[in-house]
This record gives sequence, structure tokens and C-alpha cells, in this order.
Amino acid sequence: MALGKYDPQAIERKWQRIWQESGCFEVEVDPSKPKYYVLEMFPYPSGKIHMGHVRNYSIGDVVARFKSMQGCNVLHPMGWDAFGLPAENAAIKNSTHPAHWTYRNIAEMREQLKRLGYSYDWRREIASCRPEYYKWEQIFFLRFLEKGLAYRKHSPQNWCPDCNTVLANEQVEEGRCWRCDSEVEQKDMEQWFLRITDYADELLADLDTLEGGWPERVLTMQRNWIGRSYGAELTFRVKDMDHSIPVFTTRPDTLFGATFMSVAAEHPLVDILTADAPDKAEIDAFVANIRNMDRIKRGADDLEKEGIFTGKYCVNPVTGALMPIYVANFVLMGYGTGAVMAVPAHDQRDFEFARKYGLPLKTVINPPDLHARGEVLAEADLTEAYTAPGFLVNSGDFDGMDNESAKKAIVEHLDASGLGKMAVNYRLRDWNVSRQRFWGAPIPVIYCDACGVVPVPEDQLPVLLPEDAQVRSDGKSPLPAMESFVNCDCPACGKPARRETDTFDTFFESSWYYLRYCDPRNEESPFSQEATGYWMNVDQYIGGIEHAILHLLYSRFFTKALRDTGFVQASEPFANLLTQGMVLKDGGKMSKSKGNVVDPNSMIERYGADATRLFILFASPPVKELEWSDQGIEGAFRFLSRVWRLVEELEDKLAAATPASHAEPNSDAARQLRFKEHDTVRRVTRDIENEFQFNTAIAAVMELVNEIYALKDELAASEPAALSSAIATAVTLLSPVAPHLCEELWSIMGHAEPLATRPWPIHDEAALVKDQITLVVQVNGKVRGKFEAPSGAPAAEVEKIALELENVAKYLESATVRKVIVIPNKLVNIVAN
Repeated sequence: MALGKYDPQAIERKWQRIWQESGCFEVEVDPSKPKYYVLEMFPYPSGKIHMGHVRNYSIGDVVARFKSMQGCNVLHPMGWDAFGLPAENAAIKNSTHPAHWTYRNIAEMREQLKRLGYSYDWRREIASCRPEYYKWEQIFFLRFLEKGLAYRKHSPQNWCPDCNTVLANEQVEEGRCWRCDSEVEQKDMEQWFLRITDYADELLADLDTLEGGWPERVLTMQRNWIGRSYGAELTFRVKDMDHSIPVFTTRPDTLFGATFMSVAAEHPLVDILTADAPDKAEIDAFVANIRNMDRIKRGADDLEKEGIFTGKYCVNPVTGALMPIYVANFVLMGYGTGAVMAVPAHDQRDFEFARKYGLPLKTVINPPDLHARGEVLAEADLTEAYTAPGFLVNSGDFDGMDNESAKKAIVEHLDASGLGKMAVNYRLRDWNVSRQRFWGAPIPVIYCDACGVVPVPEDQLPVLLPEDAQVRSDGKSPLPAMESFVNCDCPACGKPARRETDTFDTFFESSWYYLRYCDPRNEESPFSQEATGYWMNVDQYIGGIEHAILHLLYSRFFTKALRDTGFVQASEPFANLLTQGMVLKDGGKMSKSKGNVVDPNSMIERYGADATRLFILFASPPVKELEWSDQGIEGAFRFLSRVWRLVEELEDKLAAATPASHAEPNSDAARQLRFKEHDTVRRVTRDIENEFQFNTAIAAVMELVNEIYALKDELAASEPAALSSAIATAVTLLSPVAPHLCEELWSIMGHAEPLATRPWPIHDEAALVKDQITLVVQVNGKVRGKFEAPSGAPAAEVEKIALELENVAKYLESATVRKVIVIPNKLVNIVAN
């Protein structure tokens, strides 16, 4: 009976319905089976999936289906990163409420993902904007507050004037907002923070445990962002004042060369130091200007160095020399103590500043070549700072020491003298989680004039985001003006009080969602210890490299903080990480502004979900960029149609065969096909397990299909069992990539159970042993012939055959054979002259 033309739309709808009705991908905790948790980063519900989504989720789906067929209990969930600025801004633009906009988009995107046939356990679906989700993160926050991991402080913040909210340091890219690209300003505000710095050492140390599982590039980015540095902490007494300036330096070996002090415009001593300055107005104007500068620009190497003298001096603790104190534009409060002991002879920023303002230089590190000649680098000879290693000069008792040894010796001297101590500093700063926007989870605290900051009692959670609020066209939060939300009674004293109107940073939600997937319908706790104890850690996490700092670092911190507050046992969230490459078209990233977007819906309607998945996985290794090609997806559709026609043509010859059958073949053609079949199983299994090389795995299946086509006429009558086994193997190996087509063909071949529930085939080593082997013959390194020989034939027999080959003998007529090298089952190399 003819199957008819390959109709992907009909086949795909059919199998999606069967999978859903049968609960094929629904899983529960089962200690009797090995678990495997595969997770793609959950999407922001924009309303439409794009090809980047398709690539990300197709990678995850192949892994999930492959591991399930290997016998694992696979957790593969999906949900929605639904709070945050994009949803709110889009809602404002479309004159609707963020909730309406978000839930409508979720419904549309859910159907799109189901149309692609992904093996999600949809019972576990979550949306971070639902109260039953954000209730738990409000509880997390209160536990963090109780443990001292959450606190409130007044400090300069990154402010986006277009988004009307503060940004964490990690959300500022080259001085601009990571969302809207507006230039970021500095604004003094009181905000809520999480003490991520308390975990700096552990976050850094545990990166070593992720070696081999995470890309080295991501590990390096996180190490650099945490930025641990070793040095000394010491104080410089201010002359004629009862104040000192604490300093952290990584170069205690240059302490004797410090000639002036640079402090940040935000330093708390600035106003005190300049209180009686005759040019106070000029200083204040300079300080105000610097404070409004972007902090990223202030830290750039090419920044023109500027400063102003405060009128005060501090004392170098080891030399007693007076050092003028300057406010400098390149010094930040975000690193160290906000003050820098300036050593212009050995630091380029200090050198440029000293030259500009006529400040003294003092050489204390001598280059090795001058040291060897007994000479000393003169300050007048410096055209730039000398920053290379050397030996100490002009440094008292430490003269002659190499500068690395001197670092330790000087710190020990400072410690013994009570002048300083060894210290560690970090680039990492605490995470600002307050946002001045509406569409986010309310921060669960109340402000009472009598009691101060009062946590909302846990039995009153969640603090609901009022969905009757009218969002403002300027993006400012409507919450501060909503008396029904703001006004409340103090839980401690009962007097009138005010609710916090800031909401959580959207990264708060995405920092723990992977835990909620383990137990998403639990109403008594965010997740049970049994569920997270079984499913965690995530075995394979998949997402973009753009999240290497923000999301991944926050999630690692959250896991550790939840461990220390008794919620989980895990210390790291993601055991393995794959960062997929971007999808490009016409050489650039797909974007509406460039007009080069390919709509996945149109591709699915035209070619089917399987062809779309096949192309996106075959065109490039997952970690590389992928260039979209209309010809490529047409080729994917043609290949699937070819597989369909193969089964259609041989339907009456095929039996419900077991893939990779171990039955012995009776003919050379059957042996040839059996070898190709089992070799393909070996290659595909290896390629998927080895860094998910789906493109080469698919290529191997294509080669097997070609071999079946080449041998089908010869085997259809004589050994149809060999054809049945090979086709069953090809269909099974292809099924994680093109599951709908393969399920249909599997059914047509007579199988009652779904292919998704079948075990992954295992190759037979015996099938990979050939009776006859083709050996290559080289004469002096050049190929001169080939011949067939029995596998494992003795070297003497192989050598004899090789020397008697007509073409080989021709090249040996006037030469003397010096050596014959036989590489078993591969090569005969003849050396002659």
C-alpha cells in the first residue's frame, strides 16, 4: 500500500497529539533510574520565537531524547522569564497592561514550541510573573535579610534615564544600559542589595570544579569579573587632622615611591578635607562633574587624567614624606577603598597625572640590566612609567631585593609595625536588586516611622503586584502613587506605615527557576528536599554566551545562599554548560532593523518542524555561529522526503526489526550494509556524547541512508531482514533530530510502542570486523597501488602481495628495496633507491 507524499504538517500534528495524550515526556522522581536534567535558558515572552530560540531548544531536545533512550529519567521543562523592563515597555508601547501582554504572548509562544515537537514536561511549566512563583522569592529575600545577606544602603547608582530605573554594575555595558543602550547617569539613592561579595572566595574557588564542564571562556570571564587581587591594606594619616585615609594596594613593593594621594570624588573624606579650602566652590564643581561621569569611562585606560588639589596632605607611613591629596577622575569608590597611593614612576595613570600637574616622581624599582651594572634608573630619564619587574632602590632596608620578594617582606614589616596588613580585594560588588519599575515582584518590606524597616510576615505573602495599576507612558512606576498599595499597617506596632514600592531586578527570578522546575506545584514550600536532592544539579544547561556574567553568576550565588539558608543541598546549579552560537543571515545577526529575520512559523508551515530542526542542527556545530540558508532548509526537507520514499518503496519487505540487529548476514552485500549500520551507530553515539556534534552525527545517518539505497535492490528479495534492521537503525538514530517523521516510519514498519520510549541502539563490535581489508601500498611515500587481503593476514603474506602488484613492481624495476613496513589492516610502505 503506497504511503503517499510526505506530508510533514499532518504527521507532526498527529504525533504531537499522541505524545500529549500519552504523557510521553512526563517524569517523576524515581530513585531506581539514573536521572538526567537538561535545561535551556527560559525565554522572555516576546510573543514570537525566533531562529535563535529554535536552535537553542532543538539542541536541548536532541540531548533530552538521546538521554531518555539511553535509559535515563530525563527532566526537560519549559517556562517563562516573564517579569522585567521589556514586557513593561512593550505594554506601554502597545497601550495595554503588562500582565495582559505577557500572558497573551506566553499562550502564543507555548503553541509555537509545541508545534516544534519539543519533549517538554508541560505540567512543570512556570511563569515568573505568577504570584505562586514570586511568593517564594519574597520568602527567600526575607531569609536573606534575616541572615544579613540582604541590606539597604544609600550610595551612587547607575541610573538609566530612559528606563527610569537603577542598573547593577553588570547591566552597564560600556557606559550604556544593557537593555535600551541609553547613556547611564550616576544618581544617589537608597537601594536594596544582596551580599554576593560574601561568597566571592567560594564563587571563585568553585569555578575549578566546573573545569571541563563549562567553556573555558565563560570560566575566564567569571574569574575576571570576580577579580580577586592580593596586596596590602594600610592607612595614610592626614596632616594636622584627626583623620586617616585607608588604602588597598597590590604593589606594596612601591610604597617608598608613593609621592601623592588620589581619592575618588565620592570619597566620604572629600567634603571634610576641603571644608576650609579657599577655592571650595571650584573644588565642589569639579567633584560634582566627576560624580556625574560614567564609571566605565572613568576606569578606561584612555581617559584624560584630571584632578584638583584638596589643600591637604597625608603622610607616607614608611618615609614620613608629605603627600598632597588630589581628587582624581580615574579613581572609583567601586574598587578598593576609593583612594590610591600614587606611585608615578611605576604606574602609568599616576605618571600621566604627575606630568600634567607637575608632581614629583621617585624611582624605587630598578630594571635588572641597570641593577647588574650598578646603575639606577633616573627619574629624569622616564618617558613613561616603569612597570616591569626589577630590584628595589631608594627603599631603605629593602634595597637590592627583587620586587616580588619585597612585596611579602614589606607587608610583614607593615604588620609588625602596626602600619598595615596583608589584604585581599575583589572587583565584584554587591548586587543591587531594587528596580524603580512596576512589572516585577514587590520587595516584601514595610517602612514604619516608629519601627523602621519591618519585614512583611511570611503568612501575609505574597505581597501582590496590583494588576489594576495603570502603567505610565514615561515608564515610571505607578506604585508610589497608589495609596491602596502603599498605605498599610505596621506588622510590628499596628500604626500606619508604607510599603516598599521598588520591585526586584528581573534577574532575581531567573536565579532560581531551575529549582522550582523540580517541584513546580508544591504549595507548601518552593520545592521539596526530595525533589531537588534527586534532580539537582542541572546536568546540561544550554544558553547564550551573553549570560556568562549576569545570569550565571547570580544563579551560582543564589544556589549557595539558598544552601546556607536551608533550602537546598547543592552548591552549584549547572554541572555542564553549552553556549550555542548565534544564527546569522547575510553575514549579520538576525534583527528586524536589518530586515533579515527568518520567521520560524513560515518555515514550519512550508517545510515542517522536522526539516527546520534538521537544518538548524546540521548546518553548523552548536557552539559555532550558523549562517541561515534557504537552500539548506530545502536540502533538509529533500533528505527527509528521501527517507520517507525509502520506507514507502520497501514497505511490504520490511519487518518490525530491532535496530542494529546482531543477526549474521549471508551475502557480501548484507555484510557490507551491516558494517555500515553498526559503524553509524558507533559514530552517531560518539558524536552526540562528544560535545554534541550533531552535524557530523546527522552526516553519518545520511551516509547510511545512501548505503541502503545503493544495496536495496540486491537485498530486497534475498535478505530483507538486513534492510529492515538498517532502516530501523537509521530511523532510530535520526529520531532525536526529526522525531515526528521517525515516529511515523517506525509505526509503519509495524512497531506498536512509540520510538521515543525505545532504547538507544548499541553497536556490535563483531560487525565492525571486516573479512577483507583494503590496504594501500606506498613506494617512497607515494601511493602506487591498492589490494584486498584477509583481515589480520600475516605481515609476510601482505608484503609478498604488495611487491608483486604490477604497478608497484614497475616502480621497483631499477631500484633496490631497502625496507618494507607493514601497518596491519592499513598500509604497506616500501622504501627503495
